[in-house]
Amino acid sequence: MDVKSYIKAARLRTLPLSISGIIIGSYLGNEFVNNSSETNNELSIWGSAIFWLAILTTIGFQVLSNFANDYGDGIKGSDKNRVGESRMVSSGAITPKQMKRAMIYTTIITLIIALLLIYVAFGSKNFELSVLFFGLGIASIAAAIKYTVGNSAYGYSGFGDLFVFLFFGLLSVVGSYFLFTNQLNFKIFFPAISAGLLSTAVLNLNNLRDREEDKKNNKNTLVVKLGLNRAKIYHFFLVFFALITALIYVFLDFTSIYELVFLVAFIPLVKNIIIVSKNKIPAELDGELKKVALSTFLFAILFGIGQLF
Repeated sequence: MDVKSYIKAARLRTLPLSISGIIIGSYLGNEFVNNSSETNNELSIWGSAIFWLAILTTIGFQVLSNFANDYGDGIKGSDKNRVGESRMVSSGAITPKQMKRAMIYTTIITLIIALLLIYVAFGSKNFELSVLFFGLGIASIAAAIKYTVGNSAYGYSGFGDLFVFLFFGLLSVVGSYFLFTNQLNFKIFFPAISAGLLSTAVLNLNNLRDREEDKKNNKNTLVVKLGLNRAKIYHFFLVFFALITALIYVFLDFTSIYELVFLVAFIPLVKNIIIVSKNKIPAELDGELKKVALSTFLFAILFGIGQLF
């Protein structure tokens, strides 16, 4: 077994983006618990078992999604002339059978970690919540696989953006917040929307870069459906409304100027919008993917830190 090939297929550079929502939800959830506690012993998320198990579960889902994407696009021939990192199945480094086996192993390991997370968060008393979150875990696995695998893969019909928004934004932030607090707060949906929109912006960049090849391979992403110019406008609105929803959350209960520290993360995002608007060579957008993904990760960290002041 060539371990390096599996590591490449796991696409480690996508992991910071995948855990951004967990960081936001955990920061806010942990802060709520600390403020509600009658003791003065504040707990840090970095020492929280819930936080680390949620991180590991999310990484498992992301790796599974990357394996499934590599497998699905590989067997359909969509990766033959792709720009950017080579894919393992299409290049022959990993056979389809080997990748399917890796997907099965990843699914099993991720489910075990998810079950442990659910037990730590809810114990043995909240059976209904445990069943609900286990169901969400199963749904996440199914969504990760069906993105490019099968005849009805939704990544080939323009619904990939919706999947990313829901799972990387709403479920990631709101779900991790609930694991800490066991309750919902309508305000938490604002940073959840921000995380979802920025994550969708990364996917949109990926699809802008691959637009021509996707059209040839009948991969009808939202970019293919919208066309180049409208997809660029769509990208602008994704970043713009991510900023707006984050600001709404802060100003609903504004206490300190430090809460706005997350604005630093939007500096490279503004530059990205300008680059995308002027871009004429799709391959040049490959470097922008990393920029937006890391900016989203930075946003998550700064947003959480800002809430501590």
